Amino acid sequence: MALILGLESSCDETAAALVTSERAVLAHKLAGQEAAHRPYGGVVPEIAARAHVEILMPLVEAALAEAGVALGDVDAVAATAGPGLIGGVMVGLVTGKALAHAVGKPLVAVNHLEGHALSPRLSDPDLAFPYLLLLVSGGHCQLLFVEGVGRYRRLATTIDDAAGEAFDKTAKLLGLGFPGGPAVERAALTGDAMAVPLPRPLKGSPEPHFSFAGLKSAVARAADSGQYRVEDIAASFQTAVVDCLIDRTSLAIDRAAGATALVVAGGVAANQAVRGALTGLTTANGLRFVAPPLWLCTDNAAMIGWAGAERFAAGLTDPLDTAARPRWPLDPDAEAVRGAGVKA
Repeated sequence: MALILGLESSCDETAAALVTSERAVLAHKLAGQEAAHRPYGGVVPEIAARAHVEILMPLVEAALAEAGVALGDVDAVAATAGPGLIGGVMVGLVTGKALAHAVGKPLVAVNHLEGHALSPRLSDPDLAFPYLLLLVSGGHCQLLFVEGVGRYRRLATTIDDAAGEAFDKTAKLLGLGFPGGPAVERAALTGDAMAVPLPRPLKGSPEPHFSFAGLKSAVARAADSGQYRVEDIAASFQTAVVDCLIDRTSLAIDRAAGATALVVAGGVAANQAVRGALTGLTTANGLRFVAPPLWLCTDNAAMIGWAGAERFAAGLTDPLDTAARPRWPLDPDAEAVRGAGVKA
């Protein structure tokens, strides 16, 4: 059994966890920064990086104490090395390097997206490769064919904005507060999803990719018009996003022969409307639907520790001069897409 210390600091969540190769999470400590960023309606990179510096080591010490182990007992240190806000990524990665060096243990530089991609295997031991993954978060919206650890084939990505970013921007436009995703979901519960005519970008198109920029613009126009209740805009927006996700995922299912399951991961995977619609889609297509528990959907160190455990078991470790990366595609060989393909 391998014991992995996982560190996460790619955005506005600071976290440390102790995870075993037998899927036991011995400790998980997380500190959010919602209060610090709420006045700005979004994450301020410099504020986030400074908070990571202040809190990461105390979280590591607390996690070790809770698990009842010493730093020297770990078999490897796994730290997010990208993609993400580069200041925060550097804090976590440099900390991971220092800890690994101090006790002479290997470093595993984890792609944050791989953390999300493999997180369902932490909670579901029956999830086998290959599977179709809908990775939907604040910074990314992709469909990937997951063939194994470190082996990902991108089937679709966003050509402009991610679904999670659209949720955050909609919350800001409607004055719902931060973080935006949960705020929009709460408001939508009492709204009429058919009240506001909103577009479904690329729905029905043979092009496999996603687009949410036009939907955000339509939400802004609806909000500025003064014709609709905030709750109705929120509900109509959420339904439009779900429609787009289901349409694009349905297209990907036809291109993912051999997939054992449809898996959803990332922050937006916590949205109950999204989960419900994906459950229906998998039932209609004879696939198993797998989603991690809600706490594993948002950024956390347990998923980084687990990805580290999977990579460590495969003999994949990294040198101490590994660089932090603001962008890091899971499928570097994927064809460039039109628009903002840099987010791929």
